[in-house]
Amino acid sequence: MPVKLRIALFVFVLAFAKAYSQEYTASSYSFSLEQAIAHGLENNYRAINAERDIAKALKQKWETTAAGLPQINGTVDYQNQLKQPVTPLPGEIAGGTPGTFVPVVFGPQQSMTLNATLTQLIFDGSYLVALEASKTFLDFSKNANNKTKLEVRKGIINAYGGVLLTEENIAIISKNRNNVADNLKEVTKIFENGLAEEEDVEQLQITLSQLDNQLNSATRQRDIAMDMLKLALGIELSTPVTLTENLESLALLHIDPSITEESLDLNQNVDYQIAHNFTEQRRLEYKLEKAKGLPTVSSFINYGTQTFDNDFVFFNNNQQWFQQSIAGVSINVPIFSSMGRKAAQARTKIAWDQAETDLQRTSEEIRLNYETAINNYQTAIDNYTTSKDNLALAERIENKNNIKFREGIATSFDLRQAQTQLYSTQREFLNSMYLLITEKANLETILNTPNYTTKK
Repeated sequence: MPVKLRIALFVFVLAFAKAYSQEYTASSYSFSLEQAIAHGLENNYRAINAERDIAKALKQKWETTAAGLPQINGTVDYQNQLKQPVTPLPGEIAGGTPGTFVPVVFGPQQSMTLNATLTQLIFDGSYLVALEASKTFLDFSKNANNKTKLEVRKGIINAYGGVLLTEENIAIISKNRNNVADNLKEVTKIFENGLAEEEDVEQLQITLSQLDNQLNSATRQRDIAMDMLKLALGIELSTPVTLTENLESLALLHIDPSITEESLDLNQNVDYQIAHNFTEQRRLEYKLEKAKGLPTVSSFINYGTQTFDNDFVFFNNNQQWFQQSIAGVSINVPIFSSMGRKAAQARTKIAWDQAETDLQRTSEEIRLNYETAINNYQTAIDNYTTSKDNLALAERIENKNNIKFREGIATSFDLRQAQTQLYSTQREFLNSMYLLITEKANLETILNTPNYTTKK
């Protein structure tokens, strides 16, 4: 086989393998939490549109800038006077009888004009404000994108933890159900031998039925939680997704008391940045209304050429064209608006004052949310530690009552009470781990941690 053919075949095989690998990767996913966050920030529907908003703002900024740069417009006019106007002239001019009129047609029947006009804005206060406003809008779009990233990250953490919560819940309920089912079989045999009461069997049957219902409900909740995670990740709901972490290890990773010692920097908070953007927009609206009272200066230069004839011969090489050109400057000075501009300035100044007040209110709300988030996170850590200890106690109590019940020392009511306490403690432990994860994510969102910034 020739060398070139071998190389071509090798490249083809690599390309096919790469394409097959990409297709396989797209058919299913396996994520750790950090991998899920990275994937979601690239593929989440809201995140994609937030990036597009920045692209739109950049285009709008250039659109505003271009309005003050040279503009060239061209026109082509063609006229064919199907019925030419007639002008009456005194008859004596044409050698006729005085007092009579001779109809005369002036000008050719057809004409064509080509024009090009260059305009340049020299000074316009509104344009200068618009340039500043376009930069503010771009900053707003970037801050909105950062907020979207933080919200997407928090949503993925909550959804990821929600799936792990339902999976752990299913595992615990299944284990409890199997234990109760084994107890029911054993107690049923004892009852059939006349060594146990029927109430003991019925109590276990009630518990087993309740656990079956809980297991079915938990399974449906897991499917919904997984679909919510897929939606947050920007993945089709029919695509299989596997999570590589478990709830308890993830909860342990989110125990970080040092984060509560970080000071709040309002300038790093995205909500404050957006509120500041709104304040800047109101300020620029006020500035725009003031600029409308300034003169506007613009210049232009026009160049054109014209030809005419009774026939359409304008594209003949020997057709004569006549050029003309004109240049000028235009100054527009606002003089009197019946107090309209003054009212507009007063209105926009009030809106600016309102925005300043909203900015102050937002600052205080952020401080309150920060204090609340710290308290909730510290409480979540405490609840996790307490519920973990309580779970160990509840398991020992249930195990002792189970032994006593089999030995005939404890009643079925005592066993059911111990089981109910265990199941409740298990739910509390699962919820404490989930809250630990979500409360830390909420605190990180307020602190803008990690610090999402859009490149300038």
